[in-house]
Amino acid sequence: MRRALIALGLGLSVLGSAVITEPAHAASAVVVPLAPTVTAAQQVARFWLADGAANLRNATPYTVQTAVGGERLPADIVPDGPSGSIPPLEGPTSPEGRMPTTLGKVFFIGSDLQPHWCTGTAVHSTYRNVVATAGHCLLDIEAPAGPLAKWVFVPDYSEGMTPFGLYVGKQGVAHYDFDDIRDFDRDYAFVNVYNGVVSSAPDMLTNVGKLADNVGGQGLAFNQPLAPAADVFGYPAGPNPDGTQPYTGETLGRSTGSTFAMKVTGLRADQPIGVDSPFTGEGSLGSPWLTRYTSDSRTGYLNGITISVSDTDGDNRYDTGVSPYFDGELYTVYRNAIRLWTGSIA
Repeated sequence: MRRALIALGLGLSVLGSAVITEPAHAASAVVVPLAPTVTAAQQVARFWLADGAANLRNATPYTVQTAVGGERLPADIVPDGPSGSIPPLEGPTSPEGRMPTTLGKVFFIGSDLQPHWCTGTAVHSTYRNVVATAGHCLLDIEAPAGPLAKWVFVPDYSEGMTPFGLYVGKQGVAHYDFDDIRDFDRDYAFVNVYNGVVSSAPDMLTNVGKLADNVGGQGLAFNQPLAPAADVFGYPAGPNPDGTQPYTGETLGRSTGSTFAMKVTGLRADQPIGVDSPFTGEGSLGSPWLTRYTSDSRTGYLNGITISVSDTDGDNRYDTGVSPYFDGELYTVYRNAIRLWTGSIA
């Protein structure tokens, strides 16, 4: 895979009302090209929107690294640097009681050459064009030769509908250690997307504007003590170990639970964290964990991303979502992603 490495040093970042000092131990980030030209992006959009969005409708949940062995630990996580946060960006008003429209499905082609989905969310960024998801919902860890193909994001997705448009990924930004040595403490990614499009006629794409202008963007928090609770949003599907299948993956689900330190088997990870959640792993990979979530604004602070799930009490039902701990190195990756302007493909 051809990679561009960006080393970020000490500095200041200003976004909205937040001013954050960059951690001195800032690490390198890997930039992953997806659809680098308008022509390539148009081809990707048409692939997903053709024939009444048939490829969106036929996609199945991603089943790579969906479950691990896990043990809950009583220890707390000690931040490795100063804490920081980016405020959320509220989107247009919508009917009370709705789920966050920042949430949606990430679609791509897997190593089996079939369409699949993970979960993702829009986050606050300079050019209002960034989606957060799991690192292995961007990089193909089954065939480590590059990114997953034809990568797009559809916020508020349901049954083939694209109510806020379809957003083609231009580039992704991940942590070098995840790309190079599969360090799952770095299993997160931020993807820059072009303006959204809808299919207004056969082979005709109409621009619907920037992602966060249409749906808002969640905030971000890093180097924080473990939160008392987090709200997890995702599209879980697939069965529990006992064969029960409580979720279909068709609609966005929400669970709320306490967070804790973990020890896992089956993943190369030294400092994972967990959250009480009954979500199954298929489809919910990439699900955001939001702290300080409020139903009025439908916003909170992204402070975890589901990279797998676990049955920690041995009853053959998943009870825990697993995430990397969000430290200063995650902020470095995010800070690199927010700098790219993308524009329209229509």
